[in-house]
Amino acid sequence: MIKNSIIHMECASIGANMEGVCRHEGQVVFVPGMLPGETGNVRIIKVQKHYCYGKLLELTNTSPCRQTTNCLHYPQCGGCSCRHIQYRDTLTYKQQQVQHCFSSIGHIPIELPDIIGMDSPFHYRNKSSFPVSGTSDQPLIGFYAERSHRIIPTDHCVNASDPSEKIIETIRRWITSYHIDPYQESDGSGFLRHIVIRTNTLGESLVTLVCTSDSLPAADDLIRKLKALSVTSLVININNSPTNVILGRSYRTVYGSGTIAMQLGSLKFHISSASFFQVNTIQTEKLYQKIIQYADLSENDIALDVYCGVGTISLTMSQYCQHVYGIEIVPQAIENARLNAIKNGIDSVIFYQGAAEDVLPSFVHQHKDISVIVVDPPRKGLDPIVIQSICSTAADRLIYVSCNPATLARDAALIIQQGYKLCHITCVDMFAWTSDVETIVLFKKI
Repeated sequence: MIKNSIIHMECASIGANMEGVCRHEGQVVFVPGMLPGETGNVRIIKVQKHYCYGKLLELTNTSPCRQTTNCLHYPQCGGCSCRHIQYRDTLTYKQQQVQHCFSSIGHIPIELPDIIGMDSPFHYRNKSSFPVSGTSDQPLIGFYAERSHRIIPTDHCVNASDPSEKIIETIRRWITSYHIDPYQESDGSGFLRHIVIRTNTLGESLVTLVCTSDSLPAADDLIRKLKALSVTSLVININNSPTNVILGRSYRTVYGSGTIAMQLGSLKFHISSASFFQVNTIQTEKLYQKIIQYADLSENDIALDVYCGVGTISLTMSQYCQHVYGIEIVPQAIENARLNAIKNGIDSVIFYQGAAEDVLPSFVHQHKDISVIVVDPPRKGLDPIVIQSICSTAADRLIYVSCNPATLARDAALIIQQGYKLCHITCVDMFAWTSDVETIVLFKKI
């Protein structure tokens, strides 16, 4: 395969990032934008030992799964990966991705029920992060292009919550009016790095400005204008490190409580800038209904929620069982979780702060009455110590919630080796128009 050569190819399947997978003379070629069954001319842009990357130049045959995108910034913006695919077909491809991971990585045969999709897959994100660059006269605010830190300015995002557009425009005018210097990755200069917006179902927003210092110029004017847009809290996060991580470790609340109230079912959760909360509120309720169904809780059950965040799963389960323990590494999240328990009048949950791999070994040794365990780890999956600890308990039900089917399949194989049986599995589309998929698995002890 020669770089810059143009080859006519047929797409055979969809890859993990919703890119087309072609084959030419026995070599795999990944081509973003192609769909199975399509043919077209492809320019080879990167050649590796075992695979290549190609750029689609033109299609000579199109798939019935293809649609015209409703986003002016796609595909330049890297926020979405499959707006060229009809929504119902994105769900099919996501299920195939999970099926493939369990087969090829976990070597586990599974049968998947229909994925739980969205009725209206638009403006579903309750949290969006907008990087800032450019100059104070012409700030660039938007999303990164795929696999780069080049910002694509976006006037409107069909995934973001409705208030986001007006909030961004207000901050843009503040930048230009008061000559606020955007951050420059090249030399670390500038003040404003990111704008993070969380919005609840009432239209209220928590705005976090990620800055290189905590001194906010013209704060009174910005606060007045943001309040008019139902922004109930403004927080500064200080990040002056040369890193790709959005948030730094230090926060200062400029006005408001520094949290936002999010409703899930009958419970209300107060979320801070540092705390994890599922970005799709509508689908989260469907996900939690499935967790409760799988857990099959009774008034005598003692539950353990590992990676509990602000306590959403813990407090939801507490309505159906005797007692719940929650473990979370982020201190601010544990503070939120304890406050959420108090505000919801729940006294049957105890939260512990610390890394799961550090806390669990001694915790499970001291608490031998746990009957149900829920884990919802980050994308990297479970540490082997965590798997060993949870499988050493007497818990007869283990529910694994995952946003990464590859690490889920890997861990599922290890859990099965420890004496559990995979009983049920369901996918939920939490991240419409992206390649990501949430999967929930029920294991039962043999």
